[in-house]
Amino acid sequence: MTDTTATTDRPRAILPALEKIYLPLDTFAETLLRVLAGALLVTHGYGKIINPFGAVGMVEGLGFYPGVFWSPLLSATEFFGGIFIAVGFLTRPAAFAATIVLLVTVYFHGIVQGQGLGGAEKSILWAAITFFFAVRGANSQSVDAKLGKQF
Repeated sequence: MTDTTATTDRPRAILPALEKIYLPLDTFAETLLRVLAGALLVTHGYGKIINPFGAVGMVEGLGFYPGVFWSPLLSATEFFGGIFIAVGFLTRPAAFAATIVLLVTVYFHGIVQGQGLGGAEKSILWAAITFFFAVRGANSQSVDAKLGKQF
């Protein structure tokens, strides 16, 4: 995926002078979103990676058996997947795995804990962000781009 900033790729701005601001910030904004999303996943997964079997009961409570398999997988997905997303390495598979984890948290908060939309809204937003990168991949400011290949 290459970055495109041609004005033909998007609708013209109502105030054309603002395109001088928007266009140069396009890649930066996408990179910032990817780096922050990845870094926050790392932060969230840090406690789990320190104790990868600590979530066995929780994952089994959600119906994922055996928990000794799913708990470390959850830990690695959040921690290492977050690192991969942040630096833009294997971005699509890392973001896809994170999206699956986040959709499970939507189910957990919204249905299992009965919190409805109010309890699941953060997970929905996070799932939308990771889904964006699962589909889009990383931009020119990523390890994937420096390698010249994306998954």
